[in-house]
Amino acid sequence: MNIAMVSEHASPLAAIGSADAGGQNVHVAALSRALAARGNTVTVYTRRDSPGQAAEVDFAPGVTVVHVPAGPPENIPKDDLLPWMPDFSRWMARRWAVSAPDIAHSHFWMSGLAALAAARATGVPVVHTFHALGAVKRRHQGGADTSPRERLETETVIASQVDAVIATCADEVTELNRMRVPRRATHVVPCGVDLAAFTPEGPALDLGPGPILLSIGRPVPRKGVETVVRALRLVPGATLVIAGGEPGEPEITRLGRIAAEYGVADRVRFIGRVERSAVPALMRAATAVVTVPWYEPFGIVPLEAMACGVPVVASAVGGHLDTVVPGVTGVLVPPRREAALADALRGLLAEPSLTAAYGAAAADRAASRYGWERVAAETAAVYAGVLAQRSRTAQITAAARRSREASGRARPTVTFRSPGEDSVPRSGRSLP
Repeated sequence: MNIAMVSEHASPLAAIGSADAGGQNVHVAALSRALAARGNTVTVYTRRDSPGQAAEVDFAPGVTVVHVPAGPPENIPKDDLLPWMPDFSRWMARRWAVSAPDIAHSHFWMSGLAALAAARATGVPVVHTFHALGAVKRRHQGGADTSPRERLETETVIASQVDAVIATCADEVTELNRMRVPRRATHVVPCGVDLAAFTPEGPALDLGPGPILLSIGRPVPRKGVETVVRALRLVPGATLVIAGGEPGEPEITRLGRIAAEYGVADRVRFIGRVERSAVPALMRAATAVVTVPWYEPFGIVPLEAMACGVPVVASAVGGHLDTVVPGVTGVLVPPRREAALADALRGLLAEPSLTAAYGAAAADRAASRYGWERVAAETAAVYAGVLAQRSRTAQITAAARRSREASGRARPTVTFRSPGEDSVPRSGRSLP
């Protein structure tokens, strides 16, 4: 199968942790590799954001990254990319007119918009993954939401026009139902984890004496790191390590002020952005990984921690509701509730045997359910279903057309006469 992955802002080649580079980049990269390992050919279309980028890059066996010239070749925040999507889609349409993929899989709403426009002229079926829904972002961020005003309406149109929507968790299906997307059009396929890299076995970084609580990811407000800092004052003896961001960034400075205000500055360590290859060793050094965003479309961090055999304390939102099993692999708490978070952390850290049991169960769950090989197989099954439905529809349409044509040949001719005229037909017109 020749698969087009459309990911307008999230390139597999981007450095994870930089601006607008996170879970979607990891997802597109890993899914593309896993699909190629199944014998497919995958082309990832992403926007050119640097003048020195090669037009095409061999990313992995069977996977090519194509840099689409849409807009200036420079970094542009993803929320400012909408004006360049017509250029993006026209460029893909010209390429697909020469050599069309069997199926396109778009990621994020602007990619869906571009893929549908490109597919309109070529007949390429489109499967879409939102990764995040504008309605959820608007609900939680309100006036701080920088998404284009067209986003909510456009997402509804995309969901109604693509051949299938792949949701990453059950909670997203509920949100899609609110957008009047029928359940039969949605398929739940979770994100995955690299089980070769994220494993309980392997080296661990030296983070000093424990217990160590780890928060990893971009420290933007919606990620809830502030809640963890505030809760720390109620968790005596624990050290919080914050990985993500860089010294001097406004959010890091703000978190430092909060730590000082709450009297825990001596127990909060900022270690900055960590290279992707070092993340497993970092997670293995933690007593628990804490990730309590206000909302989360899926949440790769808890899954990676689980694969490393580390218990997770997470907010009860989005994909966390699917991945974290309370009382088995970790603890779920309400978002933005520092007292509840502190209670959960104290209870977990007070029982080392419980921490160990959660970690072992977490590793088993990640290995049995969330390997990329399984995720790719489930994704490929959605593709196959879409292609089969397209084939059935084409057969039905062709049969109906043949039937109409046959019926038209056999239809008697009705003539039009004035009263008193003989029966010789003057017109060969047929009534519909």
